[in-house]
Amino acid sequence: MGKETRVAITLGDPAGVGPEVIVKALATFPRKERANFTVVGNIEALERAKRTTGVSLVFAATREEGAVLVEEVALEAPLPEIGKVSAAAGEASVRYICRAVEMAVAGEADCIVTAPINKEAMNLAGHHFDGHTGLLAHLTGSKSSFMLLASERLNTVHVSTHVSLRGAIERATVERVLATIEAGHDHFMRLGRKPRIAVAGLNPHCGENGLFGDEDMRFLAPAVELARKKGIDVSGPISADTVYARAYSGAFDLVVAQYHDQGHIPIKLIAFDTAVNVSLGLPIDRVSVDHGTAFDIAGTGKANHVNMLSAIAYARLMASSPRRAS
Repeated sequence: MGKETRVAITLGDPAGVGPEVIVKALATFPRKERANFTVVGNIEALERAKRTTGVSLVFAATREEGAVLVEEVALEAPLPEIGKVSAAAGEASVRYICRAVEMAVAGEADCIVTAPINKEAMNLAGHHFDGHTGLLAHLTGSKSSFMLLASERLNTVHVSTHVSLRGAIERATVERVLATIEAGHDHFMRLGRKPRIAVAGLNPHCGENGLFGDEDMRFLAPAVELARKKGIDVSGPISADTVYARAYSGAFDLVVAQYHDQGHIPIKLIAFDTAVNVSLGLPIDRVSVDHGTAFDIAGTGKANHVNMLSAIAYARLMASSPRRAS
């Protein structure tokens, strides 16, 4: 399934491990199958990663038999130094993403797989977004985007991600929680599964009927009720200290997390190398590795490419599943 899917892979921050995990991952595919991939970035960065990792690949800016096609993106500065945060690297990473989105919107790619970027570098370059999620929503003209972390036994979609804890509490509105439930439900339905969804509580023990806060009663519970009226199989709010164990044991297919760490910690605990980051609510399909730029090991060849392979597989799965009419 998905062998003919055209996958555009962005290089990520060229000073990080993105180029290394990309070349390692592509080297595992049969030569003929590599024709389905286009790396959006720079041949110079890929050649540097090839030397570091010792893989045997050929890169070309035009389609050549046996070579990995590279969509060369012009940079205004020399290739950034490995392992260091810089505005030049941040600018490069944003340019790669912008070009990949153009390709997807134009139908030149069926899905996008993104290597990790550095948010500090991106902001140093003058691009003030919270990361891929906000930038992709902006580039596609989407009202909002939702971050889904997907793994074999646990999946969680976030009401909010890269904001302060105070900001996360403010974003847990009826409208946003309901929209997150619907986004997760629609995604699983697209993949052919009617999901059993659990909404994690915001406060300890979901507030204990107001003893530890009333947000769960005021905002989360009404959102759950509205989702049920739309025919969605959803429960909650359920205390966050138990809901993930129940989901991992098979009681739920998806957990709605109220904020970044509430969803990220359990996923990274049980599926650190295989979980992927999926953007929901966009008109294009995008999947990313669920790890950072790892500047501390960039340039050493030690970076593990297993997560990149998982991201490619999930992107292909999405691209082979038609979108449902809204």
